[in-house]
Amino acid sequence: MKKKDIKNFTLDELKEEFENSGEKRFRATQLFHWVYKKCIENFDDMTDLPVAFRKFLHYNFYLRNIGLLKFVKSKDGTEKYLFKLEDGNVIESVLIFSNKGRITECISSQVGCKYNCLFCESGKKGFTRNLLVSEILNQVLFIKKKLKSNPHNIVFMGIGEPLDNYDNVIKAIYILNSKEAFNIGARKITISTCGIIPAIKKLQECNWQVELSVSLHAPEDKLRSYLMPVNNKYPLYDLIEVCRDYVKKTNRQITFEYILIKGINDSLNYADKLAKLIGGFNFKINLITFNPAPGSLLQATDISQIKSFREKLVAKKIPTTIRVSRGGDISAACGQLKSLHLK
Repeated sequence: MKKKDIKNFTLDELKEEFENSGEKRFRATQLFHWVYKKCIENFDDMTDLPVAFRKFLHYNFYLRNIGLLKFVKSKDGTEKYLFKLEDGNVIESVLIFSNKGRITECISSQVGCKYNCLFCESGKKGFTRNLLVSEILNQVLFIKKKLKSNPHNIVFMGIGEPLDNYDNVIKAIYILNSKEAFNIGARKITISTCGIIPAIKKLQECNWQVELSVSLHAPEDKLRSYLMPVNNKYPLYDLIEVCRDYVKKTNRQITFEYILIKGINDSLNYADKLAKLIGGFNFKINLITFNPAPGSLLQATDISQIKSFREKLVAKKIPTTIRVSRGGDISAACGQLKSLHLK
């Protein structure tokens, strides 16, 4: 019989699994505490579980692990982790420390990415596979063991498109949010998407407080398709209408991400078009300074132009913040460290 990975089960699924095997349902809660609260990876070390039950676990289940392949730390404090999965594939996580003491972990959801955005390294070598629930959670567990506490915020903004791995990402979020596991508040978890319209529609039915961040990066179809080929399948204006509907049905604010790239999407004319495109519902804009990969022909917009772009939006009553990219000296943007490793 093939063993099953404990970390691929939600609490309710594990209770049912145990009950169907003749075991007590409450053992699932005990096991969750050991794995996610105490970070114990060996069934034999779960000392309040009966010996017979531990033997049952050994026979039927296992706990998947990831290995640290490389660790780098930026002069600004940002930390990047390159992890090796059991099949030899590699993924990344980034740890960002705010001035207010908040710690955010940016985690991966896939090995590679299908969507090959011009400015992103994640899709340059194509898509390999979705991450399993356990592989998503192991990124957070690794950091929890290091910090001896949970990171304050989790952002699905690493390698991959989270909503393209919808089922596994949603199940991972259930476990991250569970009081019996990580107990990370839903509002502390953000899903970032390039705009997978069917998945956004599906997500709004979950009735969650999870944050949604949508990558725009252009206010018109032709430019957005150049930067983000996914726009050919899910055009900009269809995406905006779905976002309006999402806000209306969930009563949650959406964040629109806009990376400013010198000479491509940073003119003040585009600021005017952006304001016109997204006006009229509950949202905010996050302007992001571009973090170019080594050898990239794309360049970051000057900070003075970024400020002018923001001022143009603010003058039109568009709530806008500037997010300065962190970890530029350690290739901290999505997929960059992996790309360097694979060269």
